Amino acid sequence: MTRAAWPIAALLVGYPVWWALGFGGLSVIVVAGPMAAVLWRRRPIRVPRGFGLWLLLLAGYLVSGLMLAESPPGTYGELGAGRLLGYGMRLALYCSVLVMVLYLGNLTERELPQLRLVRMLGVLFVSTVAGGLLGVFFPGFGYTSPVELLLPEWISGNSFVQNLIHPTAAQTQKVLGFASPRPEAPYEWANAWGSNASVLLVWFVVGWWVYGGARHRLLVAVVLALAAIPVVYSLNRGLWIGLGLAVLYVIVRVGGRTRAALCGALAAAALAFALSPLASLFAQRLDSPHSNDIRAFTVSATLTAAGHSPVIGYGNTRNATGNHRTITTGKTDWCDTCGHPPLGSDGQLWLLIITQGFTGAALYVAFFLGAIRRHWRDRSPVGLAGVLVMGLVLFYMFVYDGLVTPLTLYLVSFALLWRNAQAGDRSDAAPARAAEEGG
Repeated sequence: MTRAAWPIAALLVGYPVWWALGFGGLSVIVVAGPMAAVLWRRRPIRVPRGFGLWLLLLAGYLVSGLMLAESPPGTYGELGAGRLLGYGMRLALYCSVLVMVLYLGNLTERELPQLRLVRMLGVLFVSTVAGGLLGVFFPGFGYTSPVELLLPEWISGNSFVQNLIHPTAAQTQKVLGFASPRPEAPYEWANAWGSNASVLLVWFVVGWWVYGGARHRLLVAVVLALAAIPVVYSLNRGLWIGLGLAVLYVIVRVGGRTRAALCGALAAAALAFALSPLASLFAQRLDSPHSNDIRAFTVSATLTAAGHSPVIGYGNTRNATGNHRTITTGKTDWCDTCGHPPLGSDGQLWLLIITQGFTGAALYVAFFLGAIRRHWRDRSPVGLAGVLVMGLVLFYMFVYDGLVTPLTLYLVSFALLWRNAQAGDRSDAAPARAAEEGG
């Protein structure tokens, strides 16, 4: 790995430091500058197939800014600093991950070996497990970050910004009917922890088990055993379903002794889990589906509001008038946690529908579906893992917001698929060139 690759190493391996400083999910915006400088020096720039869809998604988001001052029926709120700030931060993130993909795809194998990039993601998984354990055993951990101290109150006080810049170990929610902590460190929300943990687990297994030696595999076994604790205590049904779908995908797509060994390992792990204290907590969460009503209301209200601007959306989220229990809602002096999550907060699909209309949602889906279609025949470990992650992206869009950190990891995974395809194209072209030279 050469000096040109240091920005991605700083982003992935150094992510806990970014989080501790208060940058967290904003770190990709910071490193996008050096990445853009690397790209500028090596023009012309290669672009991946499907690149135009992301450009259209970005252009649509710019157009959606025309609707920032509008409020659809059934919502409340006026154009203010918070709405403009949220719009600007999302725009910066969409641009930054685009730069990151181009940067990764234009680095050579000598500058950044593919396995090195995969193992960087594996290192971040270890950091994710450590943060999850912090949230389980020290849920009250949190402090005012340096970034938070430097920002003016009108910015740091914004709820969206506050989640990004204020490091905390866990979110306390009444998912089980009583207050219980859900791990979120080193990310912005408990749901972001769940999404990121599952995506990073895929690359951790590929980098350190599939391509690892005996000591590496022992490390993988230990880390996965420890990861089970925050995975269960996260009370995150979306994560649990995602892991189940990932296992099913691997069983279907691999064969022979690998499939038999995987089934045996799963049976042993399932037995160990059933005999552990974690099993009762898992069952308790499955018996407490009260969040379903909240999600159903938010999704319904999102679709209704988006129907008034179906093509370009409203540029940012909106607050619904009422919730699943009452026609009124909102914060008061005596209840600053009252109210309802903003529209689009229950999944990236719903966020895109309210911010960019059904057009933006269709472009997002088409981008990741196209990646699956193009790389489905790549049966290398990286190819299989990358297609799996693209599938998880399409599942998680119904239950998780892609912003902020999940989208970064989704696009790094996309870049890994692209780099793999480029390596295959070069290897296929080599015999052809040799034949031409011999002729």
